[in-house]
Amino acid sequence: MTEDERLRQAQRPQQISSELHRYYRGKMETVPKCAVRKLDDFSIWYSPGVAAPCSDIQENPQLVYDYTSKWNTVAVISDGSRVLGLGDIGPKAGLPVMEGKALLYKYLGGVDAVPITLDTKDPDEIIRTVLLLQPAFGGVNLEDIEQPKCFRILDTLRREAEIPVWHDDQQGTATVTLAALLNALELTGRRIEDSRIAFIGSGASNVACARLIFGRGANPGACYMVDSRGILGKHRDDIGARRDEFAEKWRLCELTNAAGREGGIPEALRDVDVVISLSRPEPGTIRPEWIRTMRKDPVVFACANPTPEIWPWDATEAGAAVVATGRSDFPNQVNNSLCFPAIFRGALDVRATTITDEMCFAAADALAGAVGESLSAEFIIPTMEARGVFPNVATEVGIRAQEQGVAQLSVDRETLLRSATASIERSHRLTELMMESGLIARPEVEL
Repeated sequence: MTEDERLRQAQRPQQISSELHRYYRGKMETVPKCAVRKLDDFSIWYSPGVAAPCSDIQENPQLVYDYTSKWNTVAVISDGSRVLGLGDIGPKAGLPVMEGKALLYKYLGGVDAVPITLDTKDPDEIIRTVLLLQPAFGGVNLEDIEQPKCFRILDTLRREAEIPVWHDDQQGTATVTLAALLNALELTGRRIEDSRIAFIGSGASNVACARLIFGRGANPGACYMVDSRGILGKHRDDIGARRDEFAEKWRLCELTNAAGREGGIPEALRDVDVVISLSRPEPGTIRPEWIRTMRKDPVVFACANPTPEIWPWDATEAGAAVVATGRSDFPNQVNNSLCFPAIFRGALDVRATTITDEMCFAAADALAGAVGESLSAEFIIPTMEARGVFPNVATEVGIRAQEQGVAQLSVDRETLLRSATASIERSHRLTELMMESGLIARPEVEL
């Protein structure tokens, strides 16, 4: 395939996406899940019969999980301030992404999700809104919220909410990146403790990636973080002067770059084993000549969306032993869609009150282990087509939540796996049946 053909293929999804969105006028809808045999049934599902479960819940609030959809429903909440690689496009323009998130939750995790975009960028308003909404939801997925406020929003809600609150751009991206990294290191004969890593981009995603990777054993002092102004370090007076506002970034200035390197991306890549980039979605952000200065058999994660920082074929020609991107049309898609539906499936099934880093480690290990003997340079992480992976990840997350004491239910491994599998398979069957019956129309445009 020529480079022009590769580019045309890579650009195809964006070229037809608007047409298909207009065709369906949205990706999700609400349908009944209870039987309606005749109109008299509404006297059970609504007035007067519904007063009985309402009274039961008033006496025992935990019954809300047994009598309503709360047990399986997540709110996907965003202010549209940091959407994909598009930036601050606002709550209306961000809604297609949140609907897409809801679709992935349902199809891959059997989780019902409601997209909610907020017409405010005030972190205190967002926090207050989430806390006000939590009676109706079993969990909350924060999405596409700019830093540094996203850190305070998440930290505050994890302390104050009674349901699990998760920021997918932070925790989801970090979990799937760790899983792919573990297998890439194994394939290239490295240990995480000995690896030098350059993190290109210091937004919420890469800050969380660094935290989880350091928590798993990487040496922060041997690693480098790069933002739009260069390599982080104690020399960065511009961040130090605003350390209260950029607390997470200043912490990384103190933890990383023990050698005191200065400069930008080319200086950060010199003599490192791995580059993990979540920065500007533009090929050329990382150049082939910079990859050639990395250690032998370098690992390159160019995961900006919708376009990677370097095309995979250019990275391979520059000597990369393993290349990953955030796209499904290239090998090794490092995308949080692989983990967030399953992590929430596991958290909901044990009624977890939070999602801890240890639960993320369990998910990453399950994802990495799912590759098994098929591990290769073009297969370091499962694809979303590996349906069996999601129930297994959910099970490991549910078990770890119980071990850590953050689960309200005690469920054995076999029951968790059976329940997660049934929920996910039901979603697949529903979609297939609706397509076969014509209730979901097949578009004429093909990918």
